[in-house]
Amino acid sequence: MHRDLRATATIRQRGQLTIPDEIREQLAWLKPNDVVEIETKDSREIIVKPYLAKTDSKKILWQKAWVATQIARSFKGKRGNLSKFIIEDREKH
Repeated sequence: MHRDLRATATIRQRGQLTIPDEIREQLAWLKPNDVVEIETKDSREIIVKPYLAKTDSKKILWQKAWVATQIARSFKGKRGNLSKFIIEDREKH
């Protein structure tokens, strides 16, 4: 059940604001590392909302991505296959 809360917080040096626990606990969409949208309502108020990406404008063209991946994998360097080199390098770390 949602209940209206009011809390105070301090804006830190680089503009960082920590949202108090009691507010974060009440809002399921407010999790660490989530992206939020911030807007001003007037010169004295800001609104923080969950960011909802506009999926229509960001459709992934999977066929095009697959073809580009295949092309990138096909490049051969002087020392062999670049994809194989990257995989081997990552496995070493």
